[in-house]
Amino acid sequence: MVKHNNVVPNGHFKKHWQNYVKTWFNQPARKQRRRIARQKKAVKIFPRPTAGPLRPIVHGQTLKYNMKLRAGRGFSLEELKAAGIPKKLAPTIGIAVDHRRKNRSLEGLQTNVQRLKTYKAKLVVFPRRPKKFKGGDSSAEELATATQVNGEFMPITHEKPTVEMVRITDEMKAFKAYDKLRVERMNQRQLGPRLKKAAEAEKDEKK
Repeated sequence: MVKHNNVVPNGHFKKHWQNYVKTWFNQPARKQRRRIARQKKAVKIFPRPTAGPLRPIVHGQTLKYNMKLRAGRGFSLEELKAAGIPKKLAPTIGIAVDHRRKNRSLEGLQTNVQRLKTYKAKLVVFPRRPKKFKGGDSSAEELATATQVNGEFMPITHEKPTVEMVRITDEMKAFKAYDKLRVERMNQRQLGPRLKKAAEAEKDEKK
């Protein structure tokens, strides 16, 4: 208990709690509204996939996230060129293009080129006008069997690294890793002086 002749605490701090109550009675109606909106959009953009254009596989930025794979803004011009798709045609057949992106690694370039080629093989191009086919349009048989892709198309899969189990041998136990590291560090540091000494020795021999 507090000392001295103080007023007994009687703070009235919870008088207007009703003003801060948040309710979500509109949640079921909103869910229905979103579902109907998705259905209307799917009908409007038919026969294009509902998930939007195809996007490349990229690594996240910064040291914290660069091991994560995610969908990028669009394919680079180099990737489109390697896959044999003109940059002006790409947006018309559902491929996102980002002319600012640069390929920093060969593996990333090859992955996205293969992604584009797979998409191109699966692609069914509808003619702009019915019964008036142009070069690049799919055949009537393919159009008859084509369906609209709902949900995620060509999802990005994360491959789990495989671990190989190895029995520890006597040779492994006898190996001194720290000593090896120190020797290799010294070899690296002494590379220049040793080369210089060898060159001087060779010059003396010639004399």
